[in-house]
Amino acid sequence: MRFQTPLVPARLIRRYKRFLADCQLDDGREIIAHCANPGSMIGLAEPGTRIWLEPNDDPRRKLKFGWRLVDHENGHFTGVDTGIPNRALKIALEARAIAALAAYDTVRAEVKYGENSRIDFLLTGPHLPDAYVEVKSVTLSRQPGLAEFPDSITARGAKHLAELAKMSCLGHRAVLLYLVQRTDCDQVDVARDIDPAYATALDRAIEAGVDVMAFDTLISPQEITLGRALNTVT
Repeated sequence: MRFQTPLVPARLIRRYKRFLADCQLDDGREIIAHCANPGSMIGLAEPGTRIWLEPNDDPRRKLKFGWRLVDHENGHFTGVDTGIPNRALKIALEARAIAALAAYDTVRAEVKYGENSRIDFLLTGPHLPDAYVEVKSVTLSRQPGLAEFPDSITARGAKHLAELAKMSCLGHRAVLLYLVQRTDCDQVDVARDIDPAYATALDRAIEAGVDVMAFDTLISPQEITLGRALNTVT
């Protein structure tokens, strides 16, 4: 998925109210950017961090910049926009780029199911059980090479796991897909110390037959695309 507008570099001054970030562009201007990430962003929001912003000229948007990347300045990037994984994954699913799901020929996004829930993707195909695919954006890394989810307590995430477990018990295929928006990790684990309830819900979902998959991403200031499959530690 290519960014619609070329990104511009900046330095983070501060992130506040979860969805706002004061930033300084390279020309010295200070601007406010939208931060599309409700999580804690542990390790990603330190003042002075090198970041990349996407400008826009949409008159309907109050803020003219969106925070897209953290540049670790060592050749690695982290994508901080939690909306990007679904867009990138939709492209991959439609292209049948994920071998385990390539047999499905129809991809529908944001389909209602369960109890007042929406599944990220419902996949259907001839002579196949419907596949309910829930996507989680992973950005936390507290140990070299290891990505973790979640980075804050997520009751919504636990609810999604319970809904997936129900779908599996009804005979459907249920998939939890962790998309790691980091280029420096090759394993994924659950941050049990951050949200024990989510970890318990994941254990129950796996017992119910929910498949857990993980992929990394290829990230640059030009685009974010699906990468390779990663090992999951559960």
